[in-house]
Amino acid sequence: MCTAATYKTEDFYFGRTLDYECSYGEEIVIMPRNFRLQFLNMGVCESHYAVIGTAHIAKGYPLFYDAMNEKGLCMAGLNFVGNARYFKNAPDKDNVAQYEFIPYILGKCADVNEAKELISKINITDTPFDEQMPAGQLHWIIADRNSAITVESVSDGIKVYDNPIGVLTNNPPFDEQMFRLNDYMHLSRKQPQNNFSDKLELKTYSRGMGAIGLPGDLSSQSRFVRVAFVKANSVSAKGETESVSQFFHILGSVDQQRGCCEVKDKEYEITIYTSCCNADKGIYYYTTYDNHRISAVDMRKENLDGNELISYPMITEEKINYQN
Repeated sequence: MCTAATYKTEDFYFGRTLDYECSYGEEIVIMPRNFRLQFLNMGVCESHYAVIGTAHIAKGYPLFYDAMNEKGLCMAGLNFVGNARYFKNAPDKDNVAQYEFIPYILGKCADVNEAKELISKINITDTPFDEQMPAGQLHWIIADRNSAITVESVSDGIKVYDNPIGVLTNNPPFDEQMFRLNDYMHLSRKQPQNNFSDKLELKTYSRGMGAIGLPGDLSSQSRFVRVAFVKANSVSAKGETESVSQFFHILGSVDQQRGCCEVKDKEYEITIYTSCCNADKGIYYYTTYDNHRISAVDMRKENLDGNELISYPMITEEKINYQN
């Protein structure tokens, strides 16, 4: 289970939590402009936009979980189990395998409008990366500093939704996630007034009572509502440090702690990592479950005209600052 969000101050930010019970050896990976992308059905792409994100490298190929390109377009895949449907090759479509979708879009598109145009021609196929790695059941959020969309490949084809809140979790489908916000239109950052009855003298007894009813469980629908509310009411200074800090606080509202979500006997889903991309500056920030210190990789400090993947292992051990 995962949560993704956008945020904008002076710069545009994008990131996600990855919630799962185990890691697959993900790294911070930079795909430079001349890395040779061999697609199953779409030929070879010798030159493309540079991309940075979290990925598992398998057989020299970057299997991206989330990423941004040098133009500021961002994308993340989130679990969509039970609803995602992929197809066999279609003769009248650009057939892109599920695992190729992120590098295909981010390699070719500079903004959301270009992504929409490309997606209109695409059929997402069910071809697995290999026998040990079946196609993941995902849907995607794609965003730039001006807009966001959600893309879902379901039984009746690809759906593209405008995403005005800039948030995505897992199930149900995105249109149902958005509709659920109607149930929470009464929530407020302000203290509530007594609308219950003019015959009762009801009073507030604590700060934060305007948000009473905001769901606190770990279900994907509740996480969607919670992050949507926190993001919509979020205030921070416009500097880089303040913006990045605030973004991690937004996604921190849906952190999963070991022990609260048991998926199998003595196996627990946790927030393995949280990412925050400054899409304007090309900086990828992250924290991990056991390391709350923010680490960063700046794609513009690398040779983006290279042809080999550049990778940095995630720093996963806690770094405690002793002051005495």
